[in-house]
Amino acid sequence: MQLPAKLWSLTATEVLTLTERDLVSVEDYAKALLSHAGSRDGVVEAWQYLDPDLVLSQARALDRVPRDQRGQLHGVAIAVKDIMDTKDMPTEYGSALYWGNRPSADASLVEILRRAGALIVGKTTTTEFTVLNSGPSTTNPNDLNRTLGGSSAGYAAAVVDVHVPLSLGTQTGGSVIRPASYIGTYAMKPTYNTVFGGGIKVASLEFDTIGYFARSIDDLKLVTEVISVTAEEPVEEAALNQVKIGFVKSPFWPSAGPGTVAAMAKAAEILHRHGVAVVEDVEFPDAFSDATTLARMFGVVFAADAATKLDPRIRAFVDDAPKNSRSDVQQAFDYYAALRPVLDEIAGRYSALMTPSAIDEAPLGLGDMGSPAFNSVWKAAHMPVIHVPAFVGPNGMPVGLSLVARRYDDQLYGAPLAAAAGHAIRPPPPGLDLLVGITETEVQEGEQDAPR
Repeated sequence: MQLPAKLWSLTATEVLTLTERDLVSVEDYAKALLSHAGSRDGVVEAWQYLDPDLVLSQARALDRVPRDQRGQLHGVAIAVKDIMDTKDMPTEYGSALYWGNRPSADASLVEILRRAGALIVGKTTTTEFTVLNSGPSTTNPNDLNRTLGGSSAGYAAAVVDVHVPLSLGTQTGGSVIRPASYIGTYAMKPTYNTVFGGGIKVASLEFDTIGYFARSIDDLKLVTEVISVTAEEPVEEAALNQVKIGFVKSPFWPSAGPGTVAAMAKAAEILHRHGVAVVEDVEFPDAFSDATTLARMFGVVFAADAATKLDPRIRAFVDDAPKNSRSDVQQAFDYYAALRPVLDEIAGRYSALMTPSAIDEAPLGLGDMGSPAFNSVWKAAHMPVIHVPAFVGPNGMPVGLSLVARRYDDQLYGAPLAAAAGHAIRPPPPGLDLLVGITETEVQEGEQDAPR
């Protein structure tokens, strides 16, 4: 039986189609991934730690698992941001202070994924303690002269450069959604605190949220189900003529560049053309419509949560925190606490809200990772967000949009949203021929003959 061409390029759900039937061994899949990553990482520099021997050892162990005992992610390769503890790899938090640090246990999320059969490939680069807006030398695979954006540089690059189909990280301001826009891939930031963060380095107790990158909506759904971010009520199928999308430019709209402005206009046009029932602009609530106040309150809350770091820029940031009085801190926390139910009520009128994911295309240079302006308000509101990689800007770089729902409506990748609005904007890319050289008869025979 001939193996699929470009085995390393499969999405997670495509890989499962093969590994769950023993049509491809996890070891062969891992070897293909390692070969491709090895040929590319000298350019992209996505990995902080990658041990091929450890990866292959894990893969062989997964191949020995009887079929009836395999998990939902059997053999699927996942990269982990280097702020999440791993029992068999260093965890250095992007800081020289922790070089060689080896935790004795996995972060809770990493343990969940291992139990589900995931192949934990390695640790990806990050800025120091995720706080700085510059740091690792990781490059944007679309243009090596442009930033990836945010502290999630490594795990964003690992997915879009096709080293792995899935990766895990965190977002405090915009470190999931903004990089996804800059590189052109799907990403999800669930509702705040729906995924336990044990064993993950904290930047802000009030804002930090686990997120993940994937190359398809189906893969986002797969991860979300494994980590049990579920809705209280089943998600119902919705035809396009029943979908309502509210376009929120937000108070930060004056900073939007030409790529983002064009993307919002084009998205509305496409949704109208596909028969979406309601496509309309939504005004931000008056009491929270001042961009300067939104940004200042975010900074006060973040500073109140901050812990001491060693980089001089981080020390300066922390040293400024006491300058905020207790009254300032209370006002900032109360400000966002009041905003959350207001935005929930607005989002509840629609199948989803659509809003910019970034100011524009990824800016030139690696020294500045861009602004989280269009992300921080939804992060502070604790609302779930999916990035849809939909368009390209004037320089040919990716520009995407965010789909936002009420808190705890995390199934927004489902029928009412991704299957309707998201896919109307960006039809699923042409699927790889999963079974190149494998006929339907061979698939059936493989299911019958594979050891159980």
